[in-house]
Amino acid sequence: MQQDLFVKICGITNMEDAQHAIKCGADAIGFVFFEESPRFISHRRAAEIVRSLPKHTSKIGVFVNADLKFVRDIVNHVNLSAVQLLGNVGPDDLVDFETSVIKVFRVGKDYDVEVMKNYIVDAFLLDALSEGTYGGTGKTFDWNIAIKAKEYGRIILSGGLTPENVEDAVRFVRPYGVDVSSGVEAKPGKKDQGKVRDFIMRAKSIPVSYRDDEQL
Repeated sequence: MQQDLFVKICGITNMEDAQHAIKCGADAIGFVFFEESPRFISHRRAAEIVRSLPKHTSKIGVFVNADLKFVRDIVNHVNLSAVQLLGNVGPDDLVDFETSVIKVFRVGKDYDVEVMKNYIVDAFLLDALSEGTYGGTGKTFDWNIAIKAKEYGRIILSGGLTPENVEDAVRFVRPYGVDVSSGVEAKPGKKDQGKVRDFIMRAKSIPVSYRDDEQL
């Protein structure tokens, strides 16, 4: 079936921001379970927020170099529908994983898209490489690489997206979805409601559809 652009608002830390994003038309909410992030949320708080969200909303946990047992425990505690994994997981680690898996690759100038071919996952998220940080940097990367990466699966475009550039990004890459965190924040961990609304509206204003059988 034809599916419209998938929009994920990531780095959610509170109920108000989550519910506002859904009201504005977000397809997915992202929770960061990485304690060094300014957008970190505890599994208890995330579970409370998840219970308030519609069933059709994707609830995605973001993990960095996490032990897979820890990931599975959080999935069960929070009732996540998908996990977004960055770091030390190889293709064999993700075989028969219990939930949908989004594998993150950070794209720098020497990035080789062929590293993606060994991964059998539900989607790839491409973010800008920034040494010493893991996401939420506000930096973009060469979107031509994202176009090449579509050969290997569904691409969720991230890295430096804002209400001002998301339309250009979607037109150029025509990705499966887009992901934003810092680009719609008032400060780290707190969203700007106007920016969230504008980002989702502008992202979904571009007539892009994706043929697929299921959503994350």
